[in-house]
Amino acid sequence: MAFTAIWRRSTAQSRKLATAVAMAALVAIATPVAALAKYASIIIDAKTGEVLHEASADTRNFPASMTKMMTLHLVFDAVNAGKIRLNQQLPVSRHASNMEPSKLGLVPGDNITTEQCIQALVTKSANDCAVVLAEALGGTEQNFARMMTDRARQLGMTRTTFRNASGLPNAGQLSTARDFARLAQSLIYDHAQYYSYFSASSFTYKGVVHRNHNRLMARYEGMDGLKTGYIRASGFNLAASAVRDGRRLIGIVYGGQTGTWRDNHMADLLDDAFMGRREAPMLVASNQSKPKAKARTKPTAPETMVAAVSDSIIGTANAAPAVSTVGSVPASRANGNWAIQVGAFNDKAQSQRAVNQATQKAGTLLDSATPHLMEVSTAKGTLYRARLVGLDERTARRACAQLSKSGQNCLTLPPASL
Repeated sequence: MAFTAIWRRSTAQSRKLATAVAMAALVAIATPVAALAKYASIIIDAKTGEVLHEASADTRNFPASMTKMMTLHLVFDAVNAGKIRLNQQLPVSRHASNMEPSKLGLVPGDNITTEQCIQALVTKSANDCAVVLAEALGGTEQNFARMMTDRARQLGMTRTTFRNASGLPNAGQLSTARDFARLAQSLIYDHAQYYSYFSASSFTYKGVVHRNHNRLMARYEGMDGLKTGYIRASGFNLAASAVRDGRRLIGIVYGGQTGTWRDNHMADLLDDAFMGRREAPMLVASNQSKPKAKARTKPTAPETMVAAVSDSIIGTANAAPAVSTVGSVPASRANGNWAIQVGAFNDKAQSQRAVNQATQKAGTLLDSATPHLMEVSTAKGTLYRARLVGLDERTARRACAQLSKSGQNCLTLPPASL
């Protein structure tokens, strides 16, 4: 029985993306460039479809090897329909053997079973096997890609277009975090009998052991899938699912600068969602949640400096807070006593985007940092300070220097100012 999800969509956000969609239609089908990689993420309850976190979830991105999730969905469809058998020997064409790595190294004239190719896609992310399956079901990879797009529409993936079975670079192959969360739901519930393939830690073919590319699965409690993805144009992507206390969550992250950052970020998103924190890990500390402090005419020097300087020269807000008391960083999430501020905005979403951009531009320097939005009341309304906290002094200064070189404003915050 097909699983019907409760799917939340934002009409306003869709309208904002209309122009981007129109521009995407003008892009020629060619190899995309790295500059097009964009961050996006979503966490949903797998059973109900309830959205627990989202950031740019409807922005179209390159799915890279997460594409193989749809390739496998069609394979599972075909097995259920009796069109192909798990033990069926499939021929390897020259086109399949010519795929770029990652691949098993199949040669024309080889034969490999459907199940072996399934295992190779899940663990090794073998592009040659993806084409073997595509040709077995669609005749040609191009025709199979059309089948993939048609199936995506049936699943409610309205902003997804496939051009190949592997996820290798193609400017016309685009999807969204929300669409891939829907695909993950369908794999988990519509093809529950095959879902265990995604939890395999390794696959052995002709004596060679191929480890699963999803390294997070080995260290995150309850995670049992699904698929990693990477091309230069996409950054590091991950579709993940984990179960705790009988509740399954699905997470999608696009556009990680490094595999480590992507994995750590996914772990934080899932942790916060399991614990009931809604906009995690973009922690929001608000002075409105605390008893109002008495007005002070002469704040301490470090606090005055941070309020006056950071909020006036970074971002769009030009007024210092009327009350300069700021919320504290959660001690359990702080790995150090220093932080950096990358913006101060009147719009919360803009502040979140500033944090996302900073984590991308700083590379591995901010892998251990915790994104933190500081909500402060000002004379002109609410202000959101975009910060990354939990850093040691050396890392904070290095990260700020790197961000400044890349053109992003950054202010180093010593412990006394937090």
